Amino acid sequence: MLLNAVAGHRVLFVGGKGGVGKTSVSSALGHALMRRGRRVLLVSTDPAHNLGHLWERKVGDDPTRLASSPDGGLIDGVEIDPKTVVERHFDAVLLQMERMLPERLHGPAKRHLEGARHAPGSHESAMLERIAEATELGLRDYDVVIFDTAPSGHTLRLLMLPEQLTDWAETLLRSRARSEQFSAVLESIVPHKEQPPTDRDAALRRTLIRRRERFARLRDVLHDDAAFVLVTLAEPMPMAESLELALHLDEIGVTLAAVVINRRSPGDAGEVLAERRRLEDVQVERLRAVLASVPTVELPLLRGHPSGEAGVDALAQQLD
Repeated sequence: MLLNAVAGHRVLFVGGKGGVGKTSVSSALGHALMRRGRRVLLVSTDPAHNLGHLWERKVGDDPTRLASSPDGGLIDGVEIDPKTVVERHFDAVLLQMERMLPERLHGPAKRHLEGARHAPGSHESAMLERIAEATELGLRDYDVVIFDTAPSGHTLRLLMLPEQLTDWAETLLRSRARSEQFSAVLESIVPHKEQPPTDRDAALRRTLIRRRERFARLRDVLHDDAAFVLVTLAEPMPMAESLELALHLDEIGVTLAAVVINRRSPGDAGEVLAERRRLEDVQVERLRAVLASVPTVELPLLRGHPSGEAGVDALAQQLD
């Protein structure tokens, strides 16, 4: 059922409250698609770095082959390290500022950036740019991109950013255009020695245009090609957070393709688990009453945690 629910979407975000099994579900989903001949890029944005642990492979910032199938299907993994991404982002910004600014301003610019590293939104902006890069890579070289996301609140903020940062870049470009027009008018009134546009001006405009286009592409992907798979447990707290997340996804225009209810207790394995199952049923009915039109998939409680490709494959078979 889950594979049918996500069919037609090339970018999938698997998310939910921390500890509900997002990495296991996103890996199982990727493996199930791989077995159907799809080329899958699985990207983890969770600082916990569970992807490599689950697959028992060393996974880093570059795609690592996790598995392949005889019919050409494959799954590659990437773990995005937020700390590394932020460091690279600000190093690149500093290098660009030093190219654009006079040497006397390099010191103040560096001090400003050191403060900006800890400013609200700076880390999210850097992570969003890396996610946009991964999305572009996935859409170019793969059939499907699956993001194994950080816990709900952080993911929701990231999904809202493309729209906001596209508008921000548009505003900066408009301000830059007005400044250039004003300079041209002033030059016509009070002529100075001819000063053609500098390389710094052109570089700044190129940077703003590039960022605007990247964020706009990601915004369009979120609205047109992406879907969200919500992972939860049949317990009061995860269910409440899941329903709230579903509401916010609808508000920002991201399609909720399916809900995976993970670790469902068996009803025929003793009175304790049977009672737990009855309590879980109440939560499942609560979910279905609110999200009646969204497909739900239930995964059973396993004896242990899945590990390695064999463990992921066993879970993937539950999704067919």
